[in-house]
Amino acid sequence: MLEIKNVTKIFNKGTVNEKVALDDFSLTLEDGDFVTVIGGNGSGKSTMMNAIAGVWPVDEGRIEIDVTKLPEHKRAKYLGRVFQDPMTGTAATMGIEENLALAKRRGKSRSLKTGITKKEREEYKELLKSLNLSLEERMTSKVGLLSGGQRQALTLLMATLQKPKVLLLDEHTAALDPKTAAKVLETTEKIVNRDKLTTLMITHNMKDAIVHGNRLIMLKDGHVILDIRGEEKKKLTVEDLLHKFEAASGDEFLSDQAILG
Repeated sequence: MLEIKNVTKIFNKGTVNEKVALDDFSLTLEDGDFVTVIGGNGSGKSTMMNAIAGVWPVDEGRIEIDVTKLPEHKRAKYLGRVFQDPMTGTAATMGIEENLALAKRRGKSRSLKTGITKKEREEYKELLKSLNLSLEERMTSKVGLLSGGQRQALTLLMATLQKPKVLLLDEHTAALDPKTAAKVLETTEKIVNRDKLTTLMITHNMKDAIVHGNRLIMLKDGHVILDIRGEEKKKLTVEDLLHKFEAASGDEFLSDQAILG
């Protein structure tokens, strides 16, 4: 479903501020894989996401999905993405149902001139019910009036409405309080499993990385140093993960964003 092969990305190349963000980076995702991604600051997590999304070209190597020759705005039809900031990914001054209608029209005409049909409205209502946030009763409410958790859950719904080839979750619960974050993660797991979506989820919470998904990778200095899946992942603990990191890297896992759980 997704193959990243020997990718290198260098920022400010040839200057004193040169930074190798991805270093001969390789990763293959099978259809339906739900991969959680962890790593310290500057390990290459967000650079990897942006490279897949087409935000910038890579310097070397290749990324193969069926859409990699398309520019970022055209690639959006096939990639779902939820960012860390709950304010990103929705139109604050538009209603909930209008945001969902725009997401539904992704890759087609994005105009709402013809309005939202009764059939569409019923579809959105049922989708919103699945969130258990009572948003189906506020479909005309402006999205800017929603809480961070409500808005992030709505963004997740919008990102998966077209059943994307790959779903990218870039620390999408980091800005939420623990209770709300748990609810959004529960919703994420439900949608990903229901629609069998191939998913990459960056998280700074080691416990969440272990509990969710069928596979866990850890990045350091722009490449994968741990790739844990199957029964090994099911039995994994935070302490085990820290030991594995130290054995693989010869270093302690230090990150001012890491939450051990």
